[in-house]
Amino acid sequence: MQDPRRRVPRTDALLADPRLARSIDRLGRDRVKASIVAAQDRCRRGELAPESVVDAALDALPASGTSMRRVINATGVIVHTNLGRAPLSHAAREAVAVAAGATDVEMDLESARRGPRGRAAMDALRAAVPEAGDVHVVNNGAAALVLAARALAADGEIVVARGEMVEIGDGFRIPELLESVGVRLREVGTTNRVRREDYASAVNDRTGFVLKVHPSNFRVEGFTSSVAVSALTGLGVPVVMDIGSGLLAPHPRLPEEPDAASTLRAGADLVTASGDKLLGGPQCGLLLGDAALVHRLRRHPMARAVRVDKLTLAALEATLCGPPTPVAQALARRPEELRQRAETLAARLREQVPGCDVDVRKSAGRVGGGGAPGVPLPSWTLTVPPQYARALRLGEPPVVGRVHDDRLELDLLTVPEADDEALAQAVVRVVAAG
Repeated sequence: MQDPRRRVPRTDALLADPRLARSIDRLGRDRVKASIVAAQDRCRRGELAPESVVDAALDALPASGTSMRRVINATGVIVHTNLGRAPLSHAAREAVAVAAGATDVEMDLESARRGPRGRAAMDALRAAVPEAGDVHVVNNGAAALVLAARALAADGEIVVARGEMVEIGDGFRIPELLESVGVRLREVGTTNRVRREDYASAVNDRTGFVLKVHPSNFRVEGFTSSVAVSALTGLGVPVVMDIGSGLLAPHPRLPEEPDAASTLRAGADLVTASGDKLLGGPQCGLLLGDAALVHRLRRHPMARAVRVDKLTLAALEATLCGPPTPVAQALARRPEELRQRAETLAARLREQVPGCDVDVRKSAGRVGGGGAPGVPLPSWTLTVPPQYARALRLGEPPVVGRVHDDRLELDLLTVPEADDEALAQAVVRVVAAG
């Protein structure tokens, strides 16, 4: 009897198969060969027929060159850190694709000489926040604050309220971040109360600036007091405020969330913020404010270490100049519209899977990413039994919801209407499979 292992297709023959050859062009030879070898091993063990090796190798390959998968965010958290924070707009994605090749990011094509890096993105940011004398962009929000500390207070002191010495996530803390670049923090006030005179008595000839940090991921209530930016002007040193979420102008649904324009009008000399939260753009750190201060930051040696790449600049420009971002669209969704979508989806599921345990429930979403803590965003969810959560996460596309009150809630606040069909199909597949 012939050894079945002899029937396993040869590697060179499989690599030459037109279907796998196309995958080599898309994913690279090494990745495709590894998938072929794994399929051949399965064939040798008798798990696959020889004629199924190509299909098995293709099925095991990723859909793209990255292992990351597109996910339907049905958690109700608009800026979900674990899901990549702000999803980019179509305009920003197209801009990234253009920037991926050779570009004029730092060249003046008219003169054929070196030009200002990312000029259009900087111009767009200036136009979005005209209150800023100048602007600069670095690779994330923490880098913006670190650059300000190093450039304006190296070997000196930063005065900051004790109640604003916050942890920003994943174990990173503002005090440790700032002290890592050689500055000393001068804490004033108590955990829950601080007054202007506390700041005034702490400022001395070693003070680089007064720092205010928006406690973006928590709220302190009760017997509290803080000092507004407007009250800190006139202390003889710059006032820097980290607003966190990247809101550039006031938003009607987030009345208590600080924004860059209002903070600068109130007297801040410099504002730092993240670009991948409420701004809805790529990960980056924004520095906006007094032109002389921004120039010092731009020319500081550390600015090179935290410089953004061309992909970020392209996405940022498209975010600022393009159509409403997915974050802005989510904030604009109205409860009555979400309820109608949820009821339509529920009716479809009951029709396609008779006896399906599906319901519609009122809910409250959140901004996420440290923005607007404690502010509920009225929404509606599609709910199914919680045992479907894992199968939905592992499906194609993955659907991530939240389990609450013994139900898996699929919150439509964070699901674009264009994804309703994909969401419905995913749920139907899982429910029908039991």
